[in-house]
Amino acid sequence: MPLHVVLVEPEIPPNTGNVARLCAATASPLHLVGPLGFRIDEHSVRRAGVDYWHLVDVRRHLDFEHYLHARAGEVPGGRIHLFSALATRSYLDVSYAPGDALVFGKESIGLPDELLARFPDRVLGIPTLGAVRSLNLANAVGIALYEALRQVGALAGTFQG
Repeated sequence: MPLHVVLVEPEIPPNTGNVARLCAATASPLHLVGPLGFRIDEHSVRRAGVDYWHLVDVRRHLDFEHYLHARAGEVPGGRIHLFSALATRSYLDVSYAPGDALVFGKESIGLPDELLARFPDRVLGIPTLGAVRSLNLANAVGIALYEALRQVGALAGTFQG
């Protein structure tokens, strides 16, 4: 069972393109939730030079409630992990499992406060050592996704030497 990447109202096309590439490279479904700050029709994707879009399992959801409903039917009992610069718990302090979802908010403000308040025990952050408050969305997804993949054993044996 794959890990799922969820972007809630992403705003910047290159970030979503980079996340899509990560999802294609890791066989992780990409869920796009709510209104997008750009178009993802075939013409727009081709014009942006995203030549791997056809390799991504992209799923659209009207809003987060619709996403949760779809998820409950597909991954009963699956856990969600919400990523926020406001978190007090590190993404390294969690055990990930196949089917888990990694949820990220829009670039300008992150996840809505009401969503973070609804799942307070599921809010995680990626620590930074400098004065920067948060990381680029695509970088954050890459860091979290590869740690989760490492933990579930999905990366073992991927290099043949």
